[in-house]
Amino acid sequence: MTQVTPPGWYPDPGQQNDGPPTERWWDGGAWTDQVRPAGPAAGWGPPAAGGAAGQGYPARPAYPVHPAQTPSGRGRGVRIGIAVAAAVAVLASIGVGVYALTDDGGGGSSAASRGPDTEDGGPGGGGESPGPDSSGPPRVESGSVTDGLSGISLPVPDGWYGQELQGGAAVTSEDAYDCPGDTSKTCTKGGAYSAPALALGTRGSTAEEVAKADISANAEESYGGDSYGGITSHEVLASEAVTVAGQKGYLVRWKAVTGKGADGYVQSLAFPSPARPQQIVVVRFGVDTDQTQSVIEEITEGIEAASGGGNGQDV
Repeated sequence: MTQVTPPGWYPDPGQQNDGPPTERWWDGGAWTDQVRPAGPAAGWGPPAAGGAAGQGYPARPAYPVHPAQTPSGRGRGVRIGIAVAAAVAVLASIGVGVYALTDDGGGGSSAASRGPDTEDGGPGGGGESPGPDSSGPPRVESGSVTDGLSGISLPVPDGWYGQELQGGAAVTSEDAYDCPGDTSKTCTKGGAYSAPALALGTRGSTAEEVAKADISANAEESYGGDSYGGITSHEVLASEAVTVAGQKGYLVRWKAVTGKGADGYVQSLAFPSPARPQQIVVVRFGVDTDQTQSVIEEITEGIEAASGGGNGQDV
């Protein structure tokens, strides 16, 4: 799985030393021309209108696309559009913030969690300038990470690390490798991330409807890009009701067969937020098939209602 830095405000890579600190909006695939003064008082939501790629800034982060060396997910990202704009408006109306996930054109990272990369090495290749990862959220090596927006915590499995994001949380496998379809990119063995269903553009009034509607987008985001040679077929492994964090949820799990390997297990898990029952949370998973499915079950079963700060707190 590869990793992708999620959309958000990050220190401006074009910052002038003689000027006040500024932040630039990263849309998930490129730096935009939206800039604002840095400071704790600034909101973290997306700018009112999307901007074009900023002059002189990288077209995409140079690190994995899945919370690989940070929260990532293969080529993960949902195209910004009317659905995302509607999600922002709806969540804002109920007092909830949200970030938009964008499509990176099928770069390929696993459906698992995608977020700012914190790997010391940064880019996986290609000679591109690093994205906003250098100031990404800290890595949590054990215990759990909290998604404050949805009021849940995700467990951090052995050999994985977690990160708390502005609009969710992510856990990612430490194991990384050159993507089979594009060796200039780095893929990770697995990852998972949480976000409101509306932020992902996934529609449905029940957890079952949302999970079933989300799985194809999850699979495409995780293994459908050129990093894996695209998805050639899939097999439904599970479609069932499940209780998560005390909430009645639903999960759908596929095995996605890719054109150039690695094949992957993808799962879309949906359930009402323990903090805001009217808001459905989605946890997207993407794990290579040379890993056991038990890690997916471990994370699913270990999700709990958040009880406070999540940095490294035991589940």
